[in-house]
Amino acid sequence: MTAIELTDVTRRYDGGGETVVALDSVSIAVDGGSLVAIMGPSGSGKSTLLNVVGLLDSPDEGRVRVDDEDVTDISIDERTRLRKGTIGFVFQDFHLIPTLSALENVVMPTIFDPDPKRDRAAELLERVGLGDRLDHLPDELSGGQKQRVAIARSLVNDPSIVLADEPTGNLDLDTGERILSELTAITDAGVSVIAVTHDPEVAEYADRTIELRDGVVVR
Repeated sequence: MTAIELTDVTRRYDGGGETVVALDSVSIAVDGGSLVAIMGPSGSGKSTLLNVVGLLDSPDEGRVRVDDEDVTDISIDERTRLRKGTIGFVFQDFHLIPTLSALENVVMPTIFDPDPKRDRAAELLERVGLGDRLDHLPDELSGGQKQRVAIARSLVNDPSIVLADEPTGNLDLDTGERILSELTAITDAGVSVIAVTHDPEVAEYADRTIELRDGVVVR
């Protein structure tokens, strides 16, 4: 099954009175349960691509499909609903709330649900090797442990897609490999992972690598 499909997607921005083409007729497809690395120099369009797939941004031209649903022109409310139920996010800087424990940070995406998923959060932290750190605050965790909390948080709503922005960017080599192993385990469970990265190590773990330059897929 194709989890994500972009067809001739173009995204432009106004860059100080000048039109900047961040994505130029980009067409890609990502299969379910695969790990895809998006690589390229700064300004190549990687972050814009992630924002379009994550329904944080809309294309000026082209079509976007997520889980076989055309999401190009859906409303803001529909985008919010799909992001919560379908897409998980992992950030380079973790984005953990410093006053909340590891468990509370993982529960946070469900906090306004009728039944916040505390049991699910605890199970995910156990799965990523942090079952003994549930009550620890972020400043009591290492960088790799924080990233594993972030991965657990991205999975709490059972998404079919996880988008990771430089998931190993702030980590040493050994810790980065542990995080990549966690991301690979996610794909083994059928989740599609798109990782935007400068790290060639990520490409070694990926099923496919897509290289962008100046908003165009070059490889």
